[in-house]
Amino acid sequence: MFPSAVQDRLGHALYRVQIGEMPGNVKALRGPLRDALEIVENDPSGTYRLVITVKIGEVIYVLHAFQKKSRRKIATPKTELDLIAQRLRKARADYDEKTRR
Repeated sequence: MFPSAVQDRLGHALYRVQIGEMPGNVKALRGPLRDALEIVENDPSGTYRLVITVKIGEVIYVLHAFQKKSRRKIATPKTELDLIAQRLRKARADYDEKTRR
């Protein structure tokens, strides 16, 4: 579970993205995940990441939230990226299904 202060900061950053702003702790992912944005929050207890997408119509999907375990490597672990990619595919399919109705 994320610390309360981290939840508040991530929630505020998510709100700012929803209203069209781009806070300084938000960056676009690369490659096949380029439609996803990553919000990063550092805390004494660790680094926390929230991955969202804003490229599917007007809908924002929260794809993944996790605490980064390694302090030495900057890159997001492949297992996390694979999970994000899987959820991004599901979000696109969900959006397509809802807009066809």
